[in-house]
Amino acid sequence: MAFSSLRALIGGVVDRGDRGVFGGGHDGANSNVIGYITISSTGSATDFGDLTVARHYLAATSNGTSDRGVFGGGHDGANSNVLDYITISSTGSATDFGDLTVARHALGATSNGTRGRGVFGGGTTGSSSNVLDYITISSTGSATDFGDLTVARYYLAATSNGTTDRGVFGGGYTGSSSNVLDYITISSTGSATDFGDLTVARYALGATSNGTTDRGVFGGGTTASLSNVLDYITISSTGSATDFGDLTVARYALGATSNGTTDRGVFGGGYTASHSNVIDYITISSTGSATDFGDLTVARGYLAATSDA
Repeated sequence: MAFSSLRALIGGVVDRGDRGVFGGGHDGANSNVIGYITISSTGSATDFGDLTVARHYLAATSNGTSDRGVFGGGHDGANSNVLDYITISSTGSATDFGDLTVARHALGATSNGTRGRGVFGGGTTGSSSNVLDYITISSTGSATDFGDLTVARYYLAATSNGTTDRGVFGGGYTGSSSNVLDYITISSTGSATDFGDLTVARYALGATSNGTTDRGVFGGGTTASLSNVLDYITISSTGSATDFGDLTVARYALGATSNGTTDRGVFGGGYTASHSNVIDYITISSTGSATDFGDLTVARGYLAATSDA
């Protein structure tokens, strides 16, 4: 057993950089469940605590090893503007952070890691949104307008190359499945710019990266059928995505995160013909299909994930 895993068992605290958390979702009802894993060690998730508001179709990001994760937006019977936060290395329930600029669900989120800015983009209010808004993750308070996506859409995913400062939003739904990739410079407000295209137009996908190592991976989703597609980009260089491999189970409405430069990405939960508890993993710098990791504490879809990497 890895030392970090042992610490998690005996104290609920791990070395920063290797804890992934999955929060919220839908398991037949709105969920407030937060569960965690040690990303470098395979095994099923453990209870972490609860969100302040049970909701699904939410998004999450973090300031990396600075150790704060923020969950934003979602749907709790109505569109939500809720932002709540956790200290990722210490188990416990979430605390109120502030509000998004626009209440919405099915949005994406990313950050520039320890540089401390989180960005929430897209979603739906009843119609597709192009809204980008930002927070300073280390300081509680409501979000501020950042700019606009190139295409208003929802059920999209986002990732970044961390402190290197580029965020990429991919896929989504505009009335049909989208292959759009667009990017922002996270530390500078302004509207997004075209990046390229996914290999397969789809929505309700997940995304993660190996941080400053510069590879982003988009996984799963749906078009007219469930997708097991994994495709990747080099985040610092614009251009269309390339085939990576396949998930272990084709599914949509899943969450994804990684342990950053340590190079392991995990995709968890989602929806097949029923709610999924599947967690599978990849080595981000090496193409190839995913491998079984373990199970979530509760099978659910429409969840969000982040980590302290």
